[in-house]
Formats: sequence, structure tokens, C-alpha cells
Amino acid sequence: MLTVMDKSLLFNVTFNKYIVTFTGYFSAKARSLYISSALRSARDNDTLVWHIVPRENPASDFPSDFELVHIRLASPSSILTLEDHPYIKRVTPQRKVFRSLKYIPSEPASPCNTTHGSQKWQSWQSSRPFRRTSLSLGSGFWHATGRHSSRRLLRAIPRHVAQILQADVLWQMGHTGSGVKVAVFDTGLSEKHPHFKNVKERTNWTNEKTLDDGLGHGTFVAGVIASMRECQGFAPDSELHIFRVFTNNQVSYTSWFLDAFNYAILKKIDVLNLSIGGPDFMDHPFVDKVWELTANKVIMVSAIGNDGPLYGTLNNPADQMDVIGVGGIDFEDNIARFSSRGMTTWELPGGYGRVKPDIVTYGSGVRGSGMKEGCRSLSGTSVASPVVAGAVTLLASTVLNRELVNPASMKQALIASARRLPGVNMFEQGHGKLDLIRAYQILNSYRPQASLSPSYIDLTECPYMWPYCSQPIYYGGMPTIVNVTILNGMGVTGRIVDKPIWQPYLPQNGDHIDVAVSYSPVLWPWAGYLAVSISVAKKAASWEGIAQGHVMVTVASPAENDSEVGGELTSTVKLPIKVKIVPTPPRSKRVLWDQYHNLRYPPGYFPRDNLRMKNDPLDWNGDHIHTNFRDMYQHLRSMGYFVEVLGAPITCFDASQYGTLLMVDSEEEYFPEEITKLRRDIDNGLSLIIFSDWYNTSVMRKVKFYDENTRQWWMPDTGGANVPALNDLISVWGMAFSDGLYEGEFTLADHDMYYASGCSIARFPEEGIVIAKNLKDQGLEVLKQETAVVEGVPVLGLYQTPSDGGGRIALYGDSNCIDDSHRQKDCFWLLDALLQYTSYSMTPPSLSHSHSRVAPPTGAERPMPQRLEGNHLYRYSKVLEAHLGDPKPRPLPACPHLSWAKPQPVNETAPSNLWKHQKLLSVDLDKVALPNVRPYRPQVRPLSPGESSAWDIPGGIMPGRYNQEVGQTIPVFAFLGAMVVLSFFVVQLTKARSKPKRRKPRIKRPTYLQQQQQQQTTTMKNPTV
Repeated sequence: MLTVMDKSLLFNVTFNKYIVTFTGYFSAKARSLYISSALRSARDNDTLVWHIVPRENPASDFPSDFELVHIRLASPSSILTLEDHPYIKRVTPQRKVFRSLKYIPSEPASPCNTTHGSQKWQSWQSSRPFRRTSLSLGSGFWHATGRHSSRRLLRAIPRHVAQILQADVLWQMGHTGSGVKVAVFDTGLSEKHPHFKNVKERTNWTNEKTLDDGLGHGTFVAGVIASMRECQGFAPDSELHIFRVFTNNQVSYTSWFLDAFNYAILKKIDVLNLSIGGPDFMDHPFVDKVWELTANKVIMVSAIGNDGPLYGTLNNPADQMDVIGVGGIDFEDNIARFSSRGMTTWELPGGYGRVKPDIVTYGSGVRGSGMKEGCRSLSGTSVASPVVAGAVTLLASTVLNRELVNPASMKQALIASARRLPGVNMFEQGHGKLDLIRAYQILNSYRPQASLSPSYIDLTECPYMWPYCSQPIYYGGMPTIVNVTILNGMGVTGRIVDKPIWQPYLPQNGDHIDVAVSYSPVLWPWAGYLAVSISVAKKAASWEGIAQGHVMVTVASPAENDSEVGGELTSTVKLPIKVKIVPTPPRSKRVLWDQYHNLRYPPGYFPRDNLRMKNDPLDWNGDHIHTNFRDMYQHLRSMGYFVEVLGAPITCFDASQYGTLLMVDSEEEYFPEEITKLRRDIDNGLSLIIFSDWYNTSVMRKVKFYDENTRQWWMPDTGGANVPALNDLISVWGMAFSDGLYEGEFTLADHDMYYASGCSIARFPEEGIVIAKNLKDQGLEVLKQETAVVEGVPVLGLYQTPSDGGGRIALYGDSNCIDDSHRQKDCFWLLDALLQYTSYSMTPPSLSHSHSRVAPPTGAERPMPQRLEGNHLYRYSKVLEAHLGDPKPRPLPACPHLSWAKPQPVNETAPSNLWKHQKLLSVDLDKVALPNVRPYRPQVRPLSPGESSAWDIPGGIMPGRYNQEVGQTIPVFAFLGAMVVLSFFVVQLTKARSKPKRRKPRIKRPTYLQQQQQQQTTTMKNPTV
């Protein structure tokens, strides 16, 4: 619970516990010695009180690479002294991890085939910062499309997800998970649960003295993986290792995970399921330990998150390259609404995110083991994760040579065999839907090799390659960056030999594009990155068409079993590239999005743009036009604008190429050189649009909270936007935003608008156009819980700079109307009108002649905000650095320079269709035979009163919709059936014609009529005399 409290209570709630990470594994005695020797040299050693927190768990008897230390009133100098020790790698705060189980069981535990019927501002609760949450939802959270809404009479009895994915095919071959160690990190498991027969070990890593599951989530997850009866799991004979890392109050600590991970490595776990996640990819001890786990051949499967349908909401550790990240679909093969979408945001602002999730599978209404007995249904990516973990466990048991099974080879098999879902882009489905049988075929003919994810780049293929396919490329545009993951199945470590080679196809105009490649110097563990930047050559400035080529990459890894010292395994992979080129569009059509001054998720307190979102006040998603501004981007493309992304300072682009620079919700500071260049650019014709947000130091102090994760008070490091920095940027034109905080609904140019926690314009040139509206003073409501309406709040300003050929500037005080995270009523129409003004100097009459137009404010009505004293923005800023307690700008960094690869043209024809599952080397699916399995037919029964009308059809096939395999076989069966029916009628017709005609039979009379006729005949033959 995050509660606003008085500062006088600060000392009562501050607990200084730190995780001290060492450079290796040491005994408890050695760890204590290193810490004590480091702290003895601290400047405040005389007043320093510290002790090592005892950790009583199964890992305490073994060497460890970290220690939990309680330091009372720790100073920054004492922390730095610890980090200076040669055997200490890092010191980070101990974090408390709240895990709120978000599911609502729709049914009590039962046998599987039975059926049952005024706002207040004092209290704030954070649901996302630094916390890893359960990724499960209620089974009622069913995201159907309505395709089956008219079919309400019958319902198929639910099949188990293992049978839907055809695990029974592998069971009939004798594969049931035997010999594979699978770990479940969750809420525990009861000792005598009837569904499990091979629970090897149950361990408790919490501060509660129990091994049992008090919530049911851990039991459900374990059941999906390894239940042997009722709701069957995938691998009933696998060796289950239960790690209880959450209390019954749904709480955990980072140190509990670190100890449990170390123990999993010690026990040589093969597969580990983690149905939790959080946004904190900068939680270094946790991330480092996940890398260490996978480096020890532990295949980690993790849920991608339940923060969909918003893009850019991936959870850690599922967003890591070495982890199999799992998204959710429903039984209609639709991406579940709750499933988080890509891209990853580690690489922002300079780079571009990677493709995640890796794979999707069923996560809605999946049945698993109840807490004590029977079955239950749950939904969420927390459910989809154990489906894949169970499949991975089963697949691992089918491989005779277990040395071939590692995190990379397993991921290669899963993504190469996945079935792509039609009409869904790669940031929603990854490589597609899990196909267990095809994965088995690939894995059992696998040879160690490298592969790529995605395996090709086709900027013309929509919708799968969205957003790349949404905009063609042209000469002079910002390079298109595609972040490809290299998977190395040959070994935990590897390298790229020499340099990647760019080979354009001359017949397909490959020489019209330039390619630059950067890559990981070392591939570890099992993976690395390959960043491909694509640009158009100067000779194609006026050309339109398709250009193709490929990048060749050779990966080498040390040969583990090679008798020759220094032996290596090598693998060469090809990355096909296909792009659409158009002539360079006019300047007026080109919009440049400023990404550099939007901060990605940091370990600090950055509040929401909309203060009404008190249950989730921290803004943990990095802004980007392809994530939370996706709808705005799509709208601009539909209006014919070309949108590019600036991932470098303002000094690094040619302003003469662009009509408008678009700044939205900027949190970063500005270099003095940027301010100078922007003024020069606008004088020369560049236009500027700014969507701002609130910034009020009194409100920022009010919304501080105590964070249980770091056990510290958190003060916002900025407001919804960094308004003081924006004011520095635009002050030269006599403009400024105020420290006001307003909210309300109004009508502008016949459009309904909602102003959500925005600021006002405090100062504007007298020649400009200013629109004002009546709004509620939200700042007063936050500070004093009072309501007041302020008349004539300036919200919109338009200004034509006076220089000859100068650009135009438009200011609006709220960005929530174009942000997918908060939008209630969109204002895309307003963005269109502003772009008409900035790009074409066309002032919308609906604004220039609006009855809401007022005289521009002079700055006397409302004060401008000052930077919050003592803020820590410099810790996360690319612009600021600490300087004797007064942060100063860093030196301006050099602009990014790409080293374009020297082309090696090839005179050959490019492949016509890049969409094929890139065949792993030496994999022949025909060589892996499968038994003939009798297809499963579900029983059908009447729908009980009160039951859901959803159809649970085998294989996820809904009435009126067929998956890819069924769609391919239906024409064959239809043709064969028609031929059989036709043959039958031909035979019958032939028989009828060959037989002689028979006399028509007489109609048989009733018995009593026959008797009367016989009597009459007898009477006639013997007349009476």
C-alpha cells in the first residue's frame, strides 16, 4: 500500500536492506569477511550500524553470490565504499515484490466434466513499479468475438489443453516427460494432492513456515504441466520441483528469488516456469540471475504480461532474449485482449525494440488442478506460460541425446514450428501459435546451428510486419532499424565471424538500398542482437519500386566435445531483406517525432499524465509512436503523412527535410545547443507542435508515496511532462506553459473534448491565436479536496513566427487525447488541424473565428512552474549529470554515425515469397514418423441453464472458422465425399436399368374383406335347393 503521509513519520518506515552481489560464489564466512572489510574503510564507520540478515532456506548451506545486509541510516558514501571492494559487483536495495492474483474462479474445485451452475487524493497505490505480479485472470475474462453468439443449444464438453495440442500423440509413442526436471516458482503445492505422482521436492523460500499452497495458483500451474489425472497435464511423469516463493499474502522479495534460482542451478533443473512478471528490466540482480540460469542450460518459460491491448507493455523476464516469452490466445485463435504486446523498450530511444512474445498459446478458460482436488478454469498469460512449459518438458523427454536440448535449441524448435495466425502482427503473436507435433519433428532431427528471429525482413508484408510495412522508405529519411535476435544453438557463448555481409540482388534493384549492421560482440547466453539499419541510396531519390537483398552472418561457438584444442562449430545464416521505395515526399508531408526527449521506463517515480488514475499512478511505459501512440501514428499515416522517429538530439537532423517537429509529453531536459538550433530551424521554415502535460511542485509533493519495494519515500522527479524544460525551449518566442492543473469536458469546433490533468498557457505572443475554455481546478482538488471552476483557461495557441519564411508553432496543454494509455475522447481531428496550420500555413477557420478565442496571456495571470527542488531526474537523464548537488548539462554527445556495409552484389533472382518458416539446417520433417492416432470426438450435451454459450471445440476450431490445417484439408475431404456419393448413385442407376420390369403388385386387401369374398364364392358354388 502506497500512502501519502507526513514527513515526520519518515524515520518510522525506512528500513535499509541491500542486496550485495559478489563477483563469484563464496562461503558465508568469506562473504561476511568481504563486507566487513569494505565497511571498515567507510568514512562514517564510527556511526555505521550494520548486520547480515540471516536467510534460512535450503540454499543457505551452499556457497552463494550475494548477501542481504541491513545498514541502519546508510549514507551514499557507505554504499560506494561497498561497491569499491574488488569482490563486490553491485549493491542494490532489497525489493519487496507484491503479487496480486488477479483471477476470479468461475467454478469451485470439481471433477473436470461436471458443471455448476467523490474522489479522494490522500491514498495512492502503485500496482506496477518494481513489482512482479501474477499474470492470471478470472476464467470469466473471456475475449470472444461474437462469432458463436447465435449457437446456444449445444456445447462440447471441454477438452484438456494437452489433448487440444495433441500431447496424446506423443503419449502413445511412450513420451510422458520422464527424466526431465521441471521447476514451478509459485505459491507452493500441498503434499498429498491426488493429481501428482512424481513430486521430487518441495521447498519454501518465504518467511512462512509452510510448503502448502494457500492460494491455488501454484497448484494450477503445476497441474497444467504435470497432472496425471482428471485435468491432465503435458508431462505427468516429469520430475516436479516446487519452489514456494510467494506467501499467502502474495508477497515476495528479490532475495528469495535469488536464493531459489541458485538452488535451481544446483539441482540441475531442466525447465523452469515463471508465471509472474514486472516492468523492471533494470532490476539488475534479478536480470543477471536469469542470465546465469539460462547459461546453466535451464530453459526458462515466462508469461509476457496481462497489460494488453496496449503496445509496449512487455514484462520481465519474458522480454529477455534468452527466455521463452509466452502470450495468450483464446480458443478461437484470437489474440487475448489481456495479452501484452511488443515491442521491447530496452533499446529506446536510440534503437528499436525486439520482437516479443516469442510464441502464443491458449490462455483463456484453460483447465487445471484445483487447490486440493478437482479442476478449475483460469485465464491469463500466467496460464499460457505453463502450457508452453509443459510442452517444453514433454518435448525434452522425446530427445534421445539430451545434450542437444538447451534454451536456444528449444526456442528454435518452437518458433520454427509455430503456426502463424492470419491478420495478426508480429508484436502480438511473435512467431505464431504453439504446434507441439511440428516442434517434436523439428527437435528430433535437429543439429546445432544458429538462427534468426525474425528470420527475414519484409517491409511490404502487412499486417504481420507492422509497423515496418505501414510506411515505405525513401531517400533522406531516418534509417529504418530492425532489431533481430540471433539464437545460437551451438553453445552458451559464441561470436560473429568477421563481419556480416550485405549482398543486394541486382535483378531486384538491391543496389537501391544501403544497409548498416551492428551486432553483439559476444553472443551470451545463447543469444545476441543483430541491428539492421536500412536506408535508400541517393540514386533512388526519385525511383519507386521493390528492392531486395540479404545479409549473411556466420556464427562460431567453441566445440565442447571436440578433441582438438580450439575447435569451433560454425553456422551461416541468411537474412532476406525486401523493401518498398517511393520518391522522397514533399517537406510538408514529413513529420518528425521527437523520441529522444521521452524517457524509457526508469527506476524512478514518473507520475501518470492523468492524475485520475490513482490505482496506477506511475508511468512505467516508455512513450513511442508504435506503442502507446500507435493509434495516432495510424491516423497520421491514413491522412498521408510520413512519420519518422528522431532518436538523437535535435542537433542531429536536417530540418530542411521536414515540415513539422512533433513533441509529445517530453520528460527530458534540453541541451543548450538544441535550444539554439531549434530557434534557427524554425526561423528557416520548420514548424513545431507541442502537446504538454501538468507540472506543479505542490501537487508533486502531495502525491509522494512510500514504496514497499525499496522501503523509501518516492517524490516525483517530474510531472506529467517536464514543463520547465519546455518553457526554456520556447521562451525565445515569448511563450510559456503555467503550473496550473486542469480537468474538464468542453466542445471545440463542434468536437467533444476531454482535458485530463493538463496545464494552461501562461504566456503567448500578442499576434497569436489563443483558445480558452472553462475547466475545473484539479490542482485545488488534489491539494485541498475542494472543487472550483476556472473560467477562460488558455489551452491552445497558434503562432506564425515573424521571420521571412519562418515556421509556425502550436501549443496544447494536454496529451491524453492522443495517448492510447489514457485517451477517453480522441483529438486526432485537432492534430490534423494543427498539421494543416504548421505544414501548409492554413489557419482553420473553426479556430481563428472561434467564440472561445481570447487575448493571449501575458504571464501575469498564472505563474510558470519551477523545477522541483531536490529532484533526481539527473539519475535517469541523458542530458543532466550531478554536479556538486546542482545538476548541470552533460557535454553534447556526438550524432550517431552508421557505417554502411560494402555491398557484394549477386546476379541472382530473389525468392518470390519470404514468408516461409525458415527451415533449420538439416531438418527433414518427413523423416520423423508419427503414429496413426484416432481423432478425438467431443461428447455433446444440452447447455445447462446459466452456462456460458462459448463452444469448446477441439483444436480451437470454432463454428464458421477453421484453422490453417483444417482449411487445407477441407477441399480434399469435400471432393472425396462428393465422388463417393456420385459413385453410389451411378451404381444404383445402373442396377435399376439392368433389371427386367416386373408387374405392379396387387394391393393386398384387408383380412376381413378376403373372408367375405371367400364366403360369397362358396355360396355361388353350392346353391341352396
